Amino acid sequence: MALDQIQLDLNNPVFQKGLFELQKTEQSAVLRALKKLSQMSWKQIYEDKGLHWEQIHSLHGKQGEKLYTFRISRAFRAVAYREENWMRILSLNPDHDSAYVS
Repeated sequence: MALDQIQLDLNNPVFQKGLFELQKTEQSAVLRALKKLSQMSWKQIYEDKGLHWEQIHSLHGKQGEKLYTFRISRAFRAVAYREENWMRILSLNPDHDSAYVS
């Protein structure tokens, strides 16, 4: 694995609940995006225009982590934080605005 290649943590119960509640077509789109993410470096994540990776300035994680939102499919954004090379995905949000509210 490349030094800067991300590792995905999909173990958050809120993320899993959201994923399992999606319709099959929506799940497929999210899974394709996760596969793509797993093959990217952090530099690629930050530079990818389609992901729109951006910090959520109004929220922080439980341990004070900086939270970020990004487009995971046409219909959903995800909330995550970075811990070394891990992208820890916290939730799926059906629209842009809900990604910015706890």
